Amino acid sequence: MNFLSRRRFLQLGSLAVASKAITPYAFADNKPSDDTSVIFLWLPGGPPHMETYDMKPDAPVEYRGDFKPIHTNVPGLDVCEHMPLHAQTAHRYSLIRSIHHTFSDHGGGHKKFLTARDPFQPTGFVNDYPMVGSMVAKVRQGRAAVPDYVAGTDPGRSGIDVFSFGSAYLGPSTHPFSVPGDPSSPKFTVRNLDAPPDRLALLNDRLKLLGGLDRDVPGLPKSAGAAAEHRQTALRLMNSEATRIAFDLTRESPRLRERYGLHAWGQRCLMARRLVEAGASFVTMVLENPYQSGIPYLKDGTYNWDSHAVNCHIFNDTKFRLPIFDRAVTALINDLHDRGLNKKVLLVVTGEFGRTPRISYSTGTQTGVKQPGRDHWPQAMSVLVSGGGLKMGQVVGSTNARGEHPKDRPLKVGDLWATVFTHLGIDYEHTSFLDHTGRPIPMLPEGKPIAELM
Repeated sequence: MNFLSRRRFLQLGSLAVASKAITPYAFADNKPSDDTSVIFLWLPGGPPHMETYDMKPDAPVEYRGDFKPIHTNVPGLDVCEHMPLHAQTAHRYSLIRSIHHTFSDHGGGHKKFLTARDPFQPTGFVNDYPMVGSMVAKVRQGRAAVPDYVAGTDPGRSGIDVFSFGSAYLGPSTHPFSVPGDPSSPKFTVRNLDAPPDRLALLNDRLKLLGGLDRDVPGLPKSAGAAAEHRQTALRLMNSEATRIAFDLTRESPRLRERYGLHAWGQRCLMARRLVEAGASFVTMVLENPYQSGIPYLKDGTYNWDSHAVNCHIFNDTKFRLPIFDRAVTALINDLHDRGLNKKVLLVVTGEFGRTPRISYSTGTQTGVKQPGRDHWPQAMSVLVSGGGLKMGQVVGSTNARGEHPKDRPLKVGDLWATVFTHLGIDYEHTSFLDHTGRPIPMLPEGKPIAELM
C-alpha cells in the first residue's frame, strides 16, 4: 500500500468493528503532558557510525576509512569533516554512542529498534509489537486538530510494513497518517486533505447514517462506538483547516525553506517542525534516498544507508549524502531552538544499527569494479538527540578504539525510548496494552531514562 486512499482513510474505524487488533489499554494515573512532541528522523539501512558521529582517526586504516574528524564548538565532541554545520551546532544536540542490540538483519533490526522488543523472527518487517509511534498515538489519540502520528516517506514507501511501522495489536487506528512524496516538488500534495466541500458534505451525511446503523443493529459488537469515533476523527481531519495549514510549506519564507535545503529531506524536516508546532505528538520523517529532487543518481551510490560494498562505494556515496543530511538536520535543530521549541520538542535521529568497523571490499553490482563498503553491525551505533529540555552539548557513552562495541556506559534501545516517553509525560512503567489474547503487555520490556541527558 503506497498511501491510504480517501475511502481507506475513512474505513479505518469500520475495520475496528471486526478486528481483534484494537484492544483497550490500561493506565495507572497516567497523565501525559499535552505540550510535548517528538520528531523522529529515520535513516533506514543503517548509517555508518564511523563516517558520521563516532570516528576513529587513530584506528588502523582498514577500520578508520577515508574521512577525517573535525572539532565542533563543544570540546571533545568531534564529527565527520563532511558535516561542518553539525560542527557549528554541537551545543544544541547530544550524541549517544553506546546503544547496541543483537539483530543484524534489516527486518530484525527495524523491529527491535522500533518496538524495543526481540522480534519472533529475525527477518521480515511485520511487527509483533507496536512501533513506538503507535503506542504514543494510542495514549494521546485525538488530542490535537492535526493527526497525532504522521510519517513522511518517499513515494511507494509508505506501507506500514516497509519500515516496521506497524501497530500490531493496537490496530489500524494507530497507524501513522502517511505523507508520501517529495515536499520540495511544486506538484506535491497531501492526499486525504484535498476533498471539495460538496464531497465532504456527502461523506458527512453517509457517516451519520452509518452511525445510526452502529447504534440500532441488534448484536453489533461493542467496538461499534470506537469505530464511529475513528470515522469521525478521519472526517474531522479532512475538514480541518488547521491540518491543511500545518502541511502547507508555502507559508514558510523562501529563505527558511532554502536553509533546510530544497530537497525532499530538508522539506520533510521543515514539515515535521510545522506539524509538532501545530500539536502532532509523534512525527516520523524517513530520510532514505538522497538521489531525488532533481539530483541524478550516483553510479556508485545506493538508495538508502545500506552501504555494503556490493551496493555502493561507501566513501563516495556517504560524501555525497552527508551535505544534504548535514543541512537538513542542523536547520531543524536551529529552527526548533530559535523558535523556543527546544523544550516542547525532542528530536531523535538514528537508523536501525551501525556498520561493521572493518571495511570490506566487493565488486559493485552497478559499477562492476571492486569497491569498499561496510556491512550490518548492531553491536555499535550512534544516535543524535536534540531538545526535549534535555542536557545538550555532550557525548553519552563510547565505543572501543576500533568502534566495535560499547566501552563506556552501554545502553539499550529501551533506554532511549524510556527517555522519549518520559519527555512526553507518559508513565511507561505503569502503562500496558492488551494483545490479541487479552494479555496486558507493558509499553517497554526494559529501559530507564538516560540519566546523563535528564
